[in-house]
Amino acid sequence: MPDTVIEATSLAKSFGSAPALDGLNLTVRAGEVHGFLGPNGSGKTTTLRILLGMLRADSGEARLFGSDPWAEAVALHRRLVYVPGEVALWPALTGGETLDILGRLRGGVDGNRRVQLIERFDLDPTKKVSSYSKGNRQKVALIAALAADVELYLFDEPTDGLDPLMAEVFREETMLLRDAGRTVLLSSHVLSEVDAVCDRVSIVRAGRTVETGRLSDLRHLQRLAIVVQTAHELHGLEDIPGLHDIDYDGSILRCTVEAESLNDLMTHLSAAGIVSLESRPPTLEEMFLRYYNRAPA
Repeated sequence: MPDTVIEATSLAKSFGSAPALDGLNLTVRAGEVHGFLGPNGSGKTTTLRILLGMLRADSGEARLFGSDPWAEAVALHRRLVYVPGEVALWPALTGGETLDILGRLRGGVDGNRRVQLIERFDLDPTKKVSSYSKGNRQKVALIAALAADVELYLFDEPTDGLDPLMAEVFREETMLLRDAGRTVLLSSHVLSEVDAVCDRVSIVRAGRTVETGRLSDLRHLQRLAIVVQTAHELHGLEDIPGLHDIDYDGSILRCTVEAESLNDLMTHLSAAGIVSLESRPPTLEEMFLRYYNRAPA
């Protein structure tokens, strides 16, 4: 298997007058779990469909395992699985019958592995798909995908509709794939999910990749949000390095702070007498807004 499994260069795609991709670049290395992040409408799903050979790019180049997914879709699909965020299944079939069909379409899967996944995801395979919730339909697709022994797994919002316990099962299974040397491209809105399993991430804005790297290395996107009330007025906030987005009304401070500056801020706050303090990591939406506000239009 080549060192680079996915290579997309300057991908452009428009639907009528609306551009979906505008020069997007993406590189996914063999054996890594790669997070693909961006708000709705940023171009993630369009990119995945081009990589699957379901859409043809207007310009640019996409390669899977060094091959063109538009020209070699059938051969490449034998080496990958794909789970969309919205799963459409046969309503008259049971979950087990659906898994049987999906397995036969792949030429067969490990039956013991499938049974194990059915138990892990707590799916009742005897019920008809028409009675399933969105989360249970998602489980069927995930079980079918994870039971397949392939080189590349493409997940587009795979935990949408799953409860937190089942989302944790998915994260554990993804880490097992990484440990087995498989490659995963994970499109997600859930920062904790991405942070838990991904080796690197690519952040997409308006059809372009604007950041690529490890989340821990993207320090400008990893500030803590602080809300604190003090007994005495604060002074000299502007002298604290790594403090951003300061909103202070004389008693309550709202700000964001870089991790390496947290001790300096806490020392400053303690001297003023902390009455209440709330601290939390940024949500994915806040990360996007922070980047979008500083990036050129």
